Amino acid sequence: MNILILGGTKFLGRAMTEAALTNGHEVTLFHRGLHDAAAFPHVQHILGDRNTDLAKLQGREWDAVVDTSGYEPESVMAASEILKKHAKHYTFISTISAYADLKQVQLDETAAVLSLEEAADPGQRYGALKAQCEQVVQAAFPSGALILRPGLIVGPYDASDRFTYWPARFQRGGDVLVPLPKERKLQFIDVRDLAAWTIGLIEQGVTGTIHASGSDYSMEEVVEACRSNDNAIETTLTWVPEEFLIEQEVGPWMELPLWLPSDNLIGMLQLNNAKAFNSGLTTRALVDTVKDTRAWDQSRGAEIVRLAGLKPEREKQLLKDWKERKAGQK
Repeated sequence: MNILILGGTKFLGRAMTEAALTNGHEVTLFHRGLHDAAAFPHVQHILGDRNTDLAKLQGREWDAVVDTSGYEPESVMAASEILKKHAKHYTFISTISAYADLKQVQLDETAAVLSLEEAADPGQRYGALKAQCEQVVQAAFPSGALILRPGLIVGPYDASDRFTYWPARFQRGGDVLVPLPKERKLQFIDVRDLAAWTIGLIEQGVTGTIHASGSDYSMEEVVEACRSNDNAIETTLTWVPEEFLIEQEVGPWMELPLWLPSDNLIGMLQLNNAKAFNSGLTTRALVDTVKDTRAWDQSRGAEIVRLAGLKPEREKQLLKDWKERKAGQK
């Protein structure tokens, strides 16, 4: 197949490109050249901004399009209106943030999505705009639209650090603050598994809406996978209740990755994944994701400024305060 990827050199787009090439497809990348433009020297690169340079896509033919970089309905409409004349299948990467009520667990693809009128904060606006983008693609490709709603995507090249924090933190060793409860359910998907599955769906001509939030893990399973380390760095776990974290105003999700208070969007980490797995999604072992993420993270250098995770001094103070409180309760 001849596949056009809107994006293609940064994280998910990069993984999509690798998966398509692995399966023997011809790939064209349309991107701005801002993220590792030298990647994939043997594929065709069309440099341009999707908001101003879509004319560069005219006069060409593709079997399928993968849109990893659409966030605004107007931008997605412009691309889909041009590309419906040049491709039969359009995969749009959306998000589970499109759902209207993420306090519920085990939502499936039929759950209501957000409207802009319901979007009360920036996070919800992001989801509402993505939901509108979905509708735009479905209108342009009424018989050829595949909408994928991933949850948290993790793995090598994830510069958001929302998962990377944990393998990196255990690499430092010492006393590690970990949020209770141990059995809290989490879902996330390795970017390479998401990409390989997506390319397989495209090959089969699958359409419709599917979310892919990955396999189910407990917080304890994630911690133990991150604790497994070829260098055998010694760590101690200090499990801290969420009541203390809330009291100390620890920021969910970004300051303490993978942690959400029980009454706050907990459905993001506990969706119904049956449709994805029934359509062929497979996920690699958690320890392999951890190992590969850690190796990539170490390649970035020690001076990297992380976008997520507890700062060492903040973690140290929280641990001190928690232990003093426990001692005072005896």
